[in-house]
Amino acid sequence: MFPFRRNGPRVTVDEARSRTGGDRPDAVLLDVREKPEWTAGHAPGAVHVPLTRLVAGGTLPAEAEGRPLVVICRSGHRSRQAAKILAERGARAVDVEGGMNAWAAAGHPVVDERGNNGRIA
Repeated sequence: MFPFRRNGPRVTVDEARSRTGGDRPDAVLLDVREKPEWTAGHAPGAVHVPLTRLVAGGTLPAEAEGRPLVVICRSGHRSRQAAKILAERGARAVDVEGGMNAWAAAGHPVVDERGNNGRIA
C-alpha cells in the first residue's frame, strides 16, 4: 500500500527503489521526463513515458498497464502532475519526492541509454 501524504500520494526515493527494484517488484518506476533527459540518465529498469504524451492522452506501455506506478521526473513537479493524471484514469500512482535529483543524491544508480553511468539532465 502506498502512503498518502498531505500533498497527495508521494514516496521517498528509497521507498521508490524498494518498490520497483529487485527480482519481484510490486510497482513500475515510470519516468515522465522528455527523451533527451531520459537518454542522458535514468534509473535502471524504469519505463519511459514523457508527461507530454500523457497530457495528450497517450497510453501506457504494456509493462506498466494495470500495475501500481511510481512516477519520477527530474525534481518532482512533473511526476506529481503525471501521477494525478494517471490516478484520474484509474491507475494506482504515486510520485517520487525530489525526483531523479534526489535519486542520484541518495547514491542510487543512474544509467544512460547504453547502460553506462548516466547523468541527470
